[in-house]
Amino acid sequence: MSQLDPQHLDAEALYAALLDQVRAGIAGAHEPAIVGIHSGGAWIAERLARDLGLTQRLGVLDVSFYRDDYAKKGLPAEVKPTNIGFDVAGATIVLVDDVLYTGRTTRAAINELFDYGRPARILLAALVDRGERQLPVAADFVAAHTRVGAGEALRLQQSETGQFKLTIEREHA
Repeated sequence: MSQLDPQHLDAEALYAALLDQVRAGIAGAHEPAIVGIHSGGAWIAERLARDLGLTQRLGVLDVSFYRDDYAKKGLPAEVKPTNIGFDVAGATIVLVDDVLYTGRTTRAAINELFDYGRPARILLAALVDRGERQLPVAADFVAAHTRVGAGEALRLQQSETGQFKLTIEREHA
């Protein structure tokens, strides 16, 4: 798998590639649903659900209470509500995150999903995989692979018109 330069990632082009992968991957799936992880994953999930005709089967998760570093870091300043308005039991869930990194957010999201029922299958979709996994987690659908420097984070931003943009920022301790 080739690595793309993080300075030249076109988030809109990556979204189009991810949409194509997810569309093909859930063709014929039993009760497909899209669940995004706040915030960037939720933004992507909203667009995927709209573009795939799954707006009635869209959910969002805030994994703040499920993180394994909760005791160390505490709650973020802005906790968003989890909202899953469909039956998770037996569904094929596409779990969406913007940037796949250590795998810990994915683990927390899966734990939270199971509080809502037992899905038949969970597929992971990520706009970008930046590697450096700490847990055995791999995306089923990923638009790009890249690396960023030590102490840097890849952040998805969404404009007022809904357009995506990826930026590199210094990580906060």
